[in-house]
Amino acid sequence: MMRNQRGSAAVQIVWAVAGIVVIAAGILLVRNTRPGAAEKFSTPYQAVVLMNGSAYFGKLEGYGTPRPVLTEVYYVVTQTNPETKQNNSVLVKRGKEAHEPDRMYLNPGQILFVEPVGEKSQVAQLIAKQR
Repeated sequence: MMRNQRGSAAVQIVWAVAGIVVIAAGILLVRNTRPGAAEKFSTPYQAVVLMNGSAYFGKLEGYGTPRPVLTEVYYVVTQTNPETKQNNSVLVKRGKEAHEPDRMYLNPGQILFVEPVGEKSQVAQLIAKQR
């Protein structure tokens, strides 16, 4: 009879510890998946690739929040020379369109990934030339 009570107490302790572990894991999961403070970047410009494959370069603010905004937006346009049939990629500043946008409000669920644009990269050099 004594052995049965000890076994029962051990099972209760195991269940109590398992419950505490599950609660702690749940708290960590909720805390880490809620939108929090915006991500800070170490470079002035970021490359933002969306789920549809579009890539934009600019200053990303509010990444990690429900309302990320990209300003000073650039994108790549491929132009074909009709004489040589050679393709040439050109970095274009957004804002020259008919509605002259000065920023892009992004849907955070559509952002595939974000990367820093190196300060000595070709993209950064092209942006500096256009400023």
